[in-house]
Amino acid sequence: MSRKYIATTEAPAAIGPYSQAVLSNGTLFCSGQIGIDPATGNLAEGGIEAQTEQVCKNVMNLLKAAGFDASCVLRTTVYITDINEFAKVNEIYGRYFVTPYPARSCVAVAALPKGALVEIEVTAQAK
Repeated sequence: MSRKYIATTEAPAAIGPYSQAVLSNGTLFCSGQIGIDPATGNLAEGGIEAQTEQVCKNVMNLLKAAGFDASCVLRTTVYITDINEFAKVNEIYGRYFVTPYPARSCVAVAALPKGALVEIEVTAQAK
């Protein structure tokens, strides 16, 4: 089994004992991304919309670092702390992921790291 660990300064550094992403036999497994701006190390300001925008940018930058793009994404999992914000997250998410859309789950959770409001993880496969 071949494995390559993906790291980029264009997405936030891991805040624990994990890799930003792992590429194995053509499949990319990206760790969940929260709305941290990698330039500042802080959560994006402006609520769920700003954080979702930053999360999507972080995800796209991880994909790019591995030589992938949004069309390679097979599945996403979205975690949000307030299910009532789903429509806002969905609207921004739809700007970044392309048809045919990847499979997706959305889960409301009690809390996310660093007080984030949204987190997205993706699995992608090389074309």
